[in-house]
Amino acid sequence: MRRVHVIVDGMVQGVGYRYTLRMVAQQVGASGWVRNRTDGTVEAEVEGTPAQVDEVLAWMSAGAPGARVRSATVVDQDPVGTTGFDVLRDR
Repeated sequence: MRRVHVIVDGMVQGVGYRYTLRMVAQQVGASGWVRNRTDGTVEAEVEGTPAQVDEVLAWMSAGAPGARVRSATVVDQDPVGTTGFDVLRDR
């Protein structure tokens, strides 16, 4: 299993990015969470098989149709065995 912490910068708030990310993660079988941050970025943790995580990361680099992703910073984390994928309150 692999878990990553991701900060996505660009025009990623108010364009359906978080909810589409949840849908993509659920479709590939990945778990984790996503939320907006007050600095305009989106923060997420994604866990699954390496292939599942890679597929979600590939989507995150492109984003929702109205999004403009400038960068995505990815840091590997220790897997924790989460289930489901949640959209959390803004931080």
